[in-house]
Amino acid sequence: MSGINPISGNSWPTPSLSASTAAGKEKAPEKDGFSQALRGYLGQVDGDQQAASQAIGDLLTGKSQDVLSVVTSMAKADLSFKLLMGVRNKVIDAYRQTINMQI
Repeated sequence: MSGINPISGNSWPTPSLSASTAAGKEKAPEKDGFSQALRGYLGQVDGDQQAASQAIGDLLTGKSQDVLSVVTSMAKADLSFKLLMGVRNKVIDAYRQTINMQI
């Protein structure tokens, strides 16, 4: 039985080390790190949705006869959308917990 292959393609950006951080100074966190990553994933999900719509359209108009590629693109779009919704729900839960914290 072979091992599980890691998922590639969707990875969080890693901050690069500069000379100032190597010298012991703290680097300020990037202002747009999370928002840029989220925008990137939204773009990927949108691309997957559009590719699935295009594949369905090609199958219905007769441009393509390959049903397997249509099913694959639909499954990929569905899975990426469900993952996006899961991340959204976790972010909303974290926001609610933060708001409900007592000071």
